[in-house]
Amino acid sequence: MRDFYANSDPAPLDQAHGLRRMFAGTRQRIIPLAANPHVSFTGVVIDQITAVLASRGHRVLVVDAADRSPTPHEMARLDLGAGIENLSSQIGYLAARGLPLAFVDTRGSAAGFIDAVLAAAPKADVVLLHANAGDLARMFMRRPARPVLLGADHPESIKHAYATCKLLAQRCQLMTFDLVLAADAASRRVPSIAASLASCADGFLGAVLHDWAVIDPAVEPMEGGEVALARLLDAQMSLTEEPMRVTSSPNPSAPARAN
Repeated sequence: MRDFYANSDPAPLDQAHGLRRMFAGTRQRIIPLAANPHVSFTGVVIDQITAVLASRGHRVLVVDAADRSPTPHEMARLDLGAGIENLSSQIGYLAARGLPLAFVDTRGSAAGFIDAVLAAAPKADVVLLHANAGDLARMFMRRPARPVLLGADHPESIKHAYATCKLLAQRCQLMTFDLVLAADAASRRVPSIAASLASCADGFLGAVLHDWAVIDPAVEPMEGGEVALARLLDAQMSLTEEPMRVTSSPNPSAPARAN
């Protein structure tokens, strides 16, 4: 199970070499993907996000920790690396339902889960972490990130996406978000859905919807919305480690960029 992600580098040759290896590990990116029970095609969304990342040369580990995700491998509770399934030379998958709670400390933080995942997959460029809002709040209490909200073309999914945005803004002070909609890419309603969510996030929370993209479950992967999705993911990969502070209102035209 470990072959794809196992760290096969030799032992440090000297102090400088050890430091280079240590700082190389900081280039691993974590993309939080907020689970939404009102989105029917979450598996398709995860597959297409992963495919776009892999097509751009990244080695991806999908950590599936939402309430409706598969049960972890029995050994994963003792060794996360033992639960990683290698789907290809670039993509690994870790079923992790319930595992973040095992890492909650006395302050309510589950940041240790992220550290354990990164240690289990040292050669992954990016970890796509799919989890519920509550678990994301525990994991990102002190870690900067731009969570990706999930939505669809119906009100309950957008209400849930907004609730997730509100929870993460209030508990983690995370104030910038992206949005991926599982919807008909040709629907005229899609831009207004993104604009409405952006307006609510700004008006009620002071948060920014940085970008959005559509994944149409009815079409083959990489057809239609891949340009917007690739742009969104490239921006995720280029985020700095410094917390992002919101000092002004978002550009009202930003949601329109996804088409």
